[in-house]
Amino acid sequence: MTDPLLSPDEPPACLVLGEPNGSPFLLVCDHAGNRIPRRLGTLGVSDSERQRHIAWDIGAAQVTRRMTERLGALAILQSYSRLVIDCNRDPGVPTSIATISEDTRVPGNENLSQAEREQRIAEIYRPYHDRIAAELDRRQAARIPTLLIAIHSFTPVYRRVARPWHAGMLYNRDSRLAVQMMALLRAEGGLTIGDNQPYAVSDESDYTIPVHAEKRGLPYGEIEIRQDLIAGAAGQGEWAERLSRLLTIAWDRISL
Repeated sequence: MTDPLLSPDEPPACLVLGEPNGSPFLLVCDHAGNRIPRRLGTLGVSDSERQRHIAWDIGAAQVTRRMTERLGALAILQSYSRLVIDCNRDPGVPTSIATISEDTRVPGNENLSQAEREQRIAEIYRPYHDRIAAELDRRQAARIPTLLIAIHSFTPVYRRVARPWHAGMLYNRDSRLAVQMMALLRAEGGLTIGDNQPYAVSDESDYTIPVHAEKRGLPYGEIEIRQDLIAGAAGQGEWAERLSRLLTIAWDRISL
């Protein structure tokens, strides 16, 4: 019998903030943490590399935490690094457990057996998504209207190209919330807001929104914030306040 991947004294795969309630907002953060299970060591990746975007979405967890408090919402965050397994990918695709992330080799992900892959899915990936599904099931049974919000962050520069957006609204089939939020954010003044930039949601590249929101017919928004704007407490507070305030307005508009 294979030993568990996570030791009893290590954090669970997902962190739940807030209490189940009647708030329409459910926040999720796929790349909140950069922990690696002790059994996997460092995956052969240096300390400095594990602080980069390849390991997690810098600042996203702190913004999510503050938004949870402001909105009186419930939030579900992934505790472990996307280098272990990316919780916004279908586990069957090659990028789910990357052997190279950007230009960084991940030796601990090379030549994995099927059993090793399945263990990461069972102990890291599945508990996170099962918890999201359970909360959505609870809300559906209680007839609670739901807006699913996924919080991410992106690097100011990618492959030596500067990114001009302060934040981006991402969507796939349903642009209702994105359209409202882009208009509200731009009306704040001084903000460059991406329309499906710097990324776009798709069935091929994403998992959380297509599976948990679109398959259930739920309105949603995936929000990307530039990391230099939320690297510190002041920026995290500013963006949490802004997004919470504007999401409340946007929800009122699309739920009429």
